[in-house]
Amino acid sequence: MKAREDGVSDAFRTDTRTRFSTSGGNMTRTATRAVRRGLTSHFGKNRLTSFLKTVLALLAAIGSCAPVGAIEAHPRHVAAELVSEFEALVPGESANVGLRLTHEPHWHTYWVVPGDAGLPTRLTWQLPAGVLAGPLQWPVPQLLRVGPLANYGYEGTVLLPSAVTVPATLPDGSIVRLAAHADWLVCSDVCIPESADLELQLPVRKGAHAAPGKYPGEFAAARARIPTPIVLTRASAVIDGARIRLQFAQDGALTRLEFFPLEPARVQAAAPQGLAVSPAGVALDLAAAQPVSPDFKVLRGVLVANGGPSFAPDGGTEGKPAVAVNAAKAGTGWAGVVELPLQAGVVPAYAPGGATAGSPVSAANAATKAGLPSVAPSGAKEWMSLALALASAFLGGLILNLMPCVFPVLSLKLLALVQHRHRGDPSLSAHGLAFTAGAVASFVLLACVLVALRAGGSQLGWGFQLQAPWVIALLTALFFGIGLNLLGAFDVSLGGALLNSQAVRNFDGHHLRGSFATGVLAVLVASPCTAPFMGAALGYAVTQPAPVALSVFAMLGFGMATPYLALTLSPALLQHLPRPGSWMQHLRQLMAFPMFVTCVWLLWVLAQQIDVDALALVLAALVALGLAAWAAGQAQRGAHAFAWVGGVAALLSALVMIAATQHGSAPAARADVRRPDTHGWTEWSPKALSQALSRGRPVFVDFTAAWCVTCQANKRLVLYSDRVAAAFGAKGVTLLKADWTNRNDAIAHELARFERSGVPLYVLYDSSGRVQVLPEILTEGLVLDALAGI
Repeated sequence: MKAREDGVSDAFRTDTRTRFSTSGGNMTRTATRAVRRGLTSHFGKNRLTSFLKTVLALLAAIGSCAPVGAIEAHPRHVAAELVSEFEALVPGESANVGLRLTHEPHWHTYWVVPGDAGLPTRLTWQLPAGVLAGPLQWPVPQLLRVGPLANYGYEGTVLLPSAVTVPATLPDGSIVRLAAHADWLVCSDVCIPESADLELQLPVRKGAHAAPGKYPGEFAAARARIPTPIVLTRASAVIDGARIRLQFAQDGALTRLEFFPLEPARVQAAAPQGLAVSPAGVALDLAAAQPVSPDFKVLRGVLVANGGPSFAPDGGTEGKPAVAVNAAKAGTGWAGVVELPLQAGVVPAYAPGGATAGSPVSAANAATKAGLPSVAPSGAKEWMSLALALASAFLGGLILNLMPCVFPVLSLKLLALVQHRHRGDPSLSAHGLAFTAGAVASFVLLACVLVALRAGGSQLGWGFQLQAPWVIALLTALFFGIGLNLLGAFDVSLGGALLNSQAVRNFDGHHLRGSFATGVLAVLVASPCTAPFMGAALGYAVTQPAPVALSVFAMLGFGMATPYLALTLSPALLQHLPRPGSWMQHLRQLMAFPMFVTCVWLLWVLAQQIDVDALALVLAALVALGLAAWAAGQAQRGAHAFAWVGGVAALLSALVMIAATQHGSAPAARADVRRPDTHGWTEWSPKALSQALSRGRPVFVDFTAAWCVTCQANKRLVLYSDRVAAAFGAKGVTLLKADWTNRNDAIAHELARFERSGVPLYVLYDSSGRVQVLPEILTEGLVLDALAGI
């Protein structure tokens, strides 16, 4: 019998520390040829032949002294041997024979799926006729982090069993020789391919139970940690962009859960796995490998709970063999193979307070102190009932009246109320109902469009219409026209031309359709704002069936219209308004300037969506619109010749506006010319968030938009303040900005994960990836308190 160990030259070892791409056998043969060439140059061909014969004779002599049984080979960093669970083989039966690898401290080899890098261990058998060997069986691996990468593998001592079956015809007392060639990649700070030829001779014993071999405990431990298929109650897997959520019903205590994929390039090995446990079930969030393969339809992998069913406390490191642990002592650990259809959907996120207290992250993740947001199963949002959503929507609608978006329009209606009181209009309540009907109908219409587009796969949310430049341009023209009307440039009356639209007609208010139109306009201009209580209610609505969603949006409109409706239904309240007088005309003209300020803001928003040439065209269209308004006023005062001037100018304004908003360059095309942020904020993306969290530092994400007035106020007054900026710096917080000014499906996905349908949204991650969601309206004290808690 001979032990044959492939040598690796020093030069070859040095080269493979940085690069390896061939199989172990090829690398070994390359090394052998290199050694042969070196010896030939030193000894000469004839003397080399004599030298090799001498070496082979010495090896044969050493081999003849070896005992019958396992022949061990000791490469540089891993000692490998073939071992048997029993001392003999029984004819016609199977027995476990394993490849036992003992690693030097701080070195590791790889699992069947290596992770970010590496190669799995391979065993090629050379067996006698009739003897069969099954594939290697893989105990659950460890998660091994090397810098920014993560691998799946083994340290210490590991036993990889294989079932060997011998023919029933083998004679009693015969010897079966099992030979195999093993290849593995062993890594620490560097990686080195190693291999060995191994041999094991076992006697055949008929009719008797064979005695245990040398390592019965290791075989028992390995067998306990080899996962088998399991069925989980109510198990599902959902993929949402780069995120995968695996969830199932809880069955027993769970403090740690890890997923190891059985297919490469499916899951990011280095990405932390967020675990949440609640009475509704268990959820584990994974990061999908990018780009997601089109054939990724099934999630296959190994789930390891509470460390697995049996493990050694020291993990078998430092050369110590792993030992079997009693299942009772091991607690509720288990491991199993899962195979679940992967369905596309939305993966919502949650703040830790919404789940079971102390929802844990796996120990491996906690060790890295880097995590994607902890996530809860779908049951985590059940706290939001329909009644609570309706109440939140009503309160949010009420508060919308205090937002700067709505003020210009409502101020017009207050002015109209004074005029109604002066006239003693008996239909005052009808005006209130008309305004309410316009507000409710507009919210319901927006909800219908939003629900329909989301059902078709579009990632949209509250304020989605403002992501279209033409809508911003139309609103700018509308408010500009209202301002000119308030200054008296023209009067709005039936029969007006293009400027006499339903949305701007009769703001002095003695027609019911004017009140209805004002309700519509108020909703349209309210969309840049998100009031407190609105975010949760709208996030709930867009995930519900259409009737529920429409009812929540309708309640939002009713809440917004309630103050005005209350005034019209209670004439006594109108007595507190000032008496009519000349001040009303002055106030009317003064109210034009908030309209023009609104135009300035809208143009600033538009500048984030189109290029400077297109913006110049929009400004030119507004000039033409001003000419049309002036000409209309002249025609109304008797100079009828100006009517055609107004018509031509209005048509020209519309055509230029359309051309400017349809053909302006896309924001992505000019992203490189945007001014750099001077407050330390960088652009958000799923990858940027994952990288920031992997560094173990806190992260603050601002989901914002240029058209969101609330967002801009929070930014200028709170997030950019000296105290908050200093606190961010002191805590080492990475600042990310998710700008939703233009349509962005990745941001829409992320908002949906937090069960929100619009901005603003403020999310603070601590160094371990725990999530804290801040309110829509920020204060310095609120942000500072949140930072103090991480």
